[in-house]
Amino acid sequence: MDRLLGKVAIVTGGATGIGEAICKKFAREGAKVMVAGMPQDPVNEVVQEIKEEGGQAAGFMGDVADADDAMRCVKLAVEQFGQLDILINNAGVFPDMKELQQYDIEVFDNLLRNNLRTAFMMTRMALPELQKTQGCIVSAGSEAGQLGIAKNTPYGGTKGFIHAFMKGVAVEQAQHGVRANCVCPGAIDTAWTHKEEGPMAKEDEQLMVNATPMGRRGTPEEMANVYLFLASDEASFVTGSLFFADGGITVAKGSVGEKAHESMKKEPQGQLNLRHSMAGATEIRWPGSKNRDRV
Repeated sequence: MDRLLGKVAIVTGGATGIGEAICKKFAREGAKVMVAGMPQDPVNEVVQEIKEEGGQAAGFMGDVADADDAMRCVKLAVEQFGQLDILINNAGVFPDMKELQQYDIEVFDNLLRNNLRTAFMMTRMALPELQKTQGCIVSAGSEAGQLGIAKNTPYGGTKGFIHAFMKGVAVEQAQHGVRANCVCPGAIDTAWTHKEEGPMAKEDEQLMVNATPMGRRGTPEEMANVYLFLASDEASFVTGSLFFADGGITVAKGSVGEKAHESMKKEPQGQLNLRHSMAGATEIRWPGSKNRDRV
């Protein structure tokens, strides 16, 4: 329960989906967590839920694709908790699924801002503090960054960028004692992969699950467990890695999920009290109001 004791972490996209699970897992393991999200995200709620379980957390609401907001987020974490040890670049969007000839240019531009620029800005602003603590960065990659993804080809491209970006950061920053890695999820049980909540059609859901050897979606908590390992001192010799937590989809061929053993198809119960898994960013997100609320 103390694998991150004494550590301070910023988690972008920290109030919903996988981000919520990361924040709550890290807090349970002793970290002081800065929950960073957009003004429309349930940042305050997640901070309060962490505190109710005895954890330490604060919130930042803003658009970390903006240089000023990214710097404010880093400064607030250091002001609140004294240092910065871990940066989790989890912010991102999954707003549409269309063939490329029909893909909306505004959606493409929004993907670049929310999936790439957020990671660049936060990494750039956090590195001076991470160099002081010989800290680490873990960014959200994806199996789509390795394989590509039909009907959302730009999304896969943004994740391919993140993979290469983190590899370069890992090599560059080793001289300063900073590690950098990616977690590359497959289909996870969040709003992004449910037709009722996100852009996927029923056919897309079925194809995705059937292509996964384990025959199911992963859970946000299962992903948080991987982030925990990479952010902890247990991963002290791990940098520049792409850690695929994808149920085997990147090594599969065909509809192998239909043949999965029943024990693999069953989602684990988990221990975290997650309330916002289906509140993820399935819409276009622009900065909007420049009002910033902090907790």
